[in-house]
Amino acid sequence: MNGAAAAEDLFSGVTAPRSLPPNDLTHRLALRVVMLPRDTNQYGTIFGGVILSSIDQAGFVEARRHGVHRWVTVAMDKVAFKEPVHLGDTVSFFTRTLRTGTSSVTVEVDVQAERYTSGETVPVTSAILTLVAVDASGKPIPFKSPPTA
Repeated sequence: MNGAAAAEDLFSGVTAPRSLPPNDLTHRLALRVVMLPRDTNQYGTIFGGVILSSIDQAGFVEARRHGVHRWVTVAMDKVAFKEPVHLGDTVSFFTRTLRTGTSSVTVEVDVQAERYTSGETVPVTSAILTLVAVDASGKPIPFKSPPTA
């Protein structure tokens, strides 16, 4: 059996995880993280702050697509958790730009968890962030200006 046939046989019947939120091709994968023991609370679920930190990082990844600058988060919309995240889950952060200003970008981040035990994908939360491009002294700059980072 050649290599391609062996790989096909090895993966037959395996369902690939969904790479985009359902029915939405405008979001892009910005970050994917496996939850580890250091991320858990005493109940065995993931601290909300761990997810919030990753939302912030995913928002930065999306903002950076608009310009190679220092980006700072100035606002994060309400975050309501729909489902808990468990040890071993693979959490995906999908982003899209909702609005651009002169120095700011408003980004939506959708969070999904792929369950370690079943492979099921569940929606966890979403957030809207506003990030601003700044210079070395922290002053807002047009994000369409030459790279500063």
